[in-house]
Amino acid sequence: MNDEIKKILAPCGLNCSKCQAYSEGDIKKHATELKNLLGSFDIYADRFAKFLPVFGNYPAFKELLNQFSKANCRGCRQGDCKYPNCGVASCYKSKGVDFCFQCPDFPCTKTNFDPNLHQRWIKMNQRMKEIGVEAYYEETKNMPRYV
Repeated sequence: MNDEIKKILAPCGLNCSKCQAYSEGDIKKHATELKNLLGSFDIYADRFAKFLPVFGNYPAFKELLNQFSKANCRGCRQGDCKYPNCGVASCYKSKGVDFCFQCPDFPCTKTNFDPNLHQRWIKMNQRMKEIGVEAYYEETKNMPRYV
């Protein structure tokens, strides 16, 4: 298996490069670019809010944009998983597998994922098992992470 694909695809099957916390991801890159393009937009947002009320939300938007631009995760396989209490981050190593579908206990209840993510995790891993990791990566590499 390609090492670059293994760096990008977390053991659970999620694409780290599409994550809002990934230090080398597009979300950080575009948030940083937008932040730079907006410069000192605060005074203009105040002015525009007088006739376009949506600009009154600019401070909250700016705070979120700052958060996105500070992404610092190196990826799940680098021991930097940001999902609180992720059960996959330590489990895959102890089981000696690269992906959850390779584990004889898959699917299990050790992930600590919320119900939505748990269902996505099962589907992602079933798909990888069905078509292979490389084909799964090619099939999903341009899809948004947050669906």
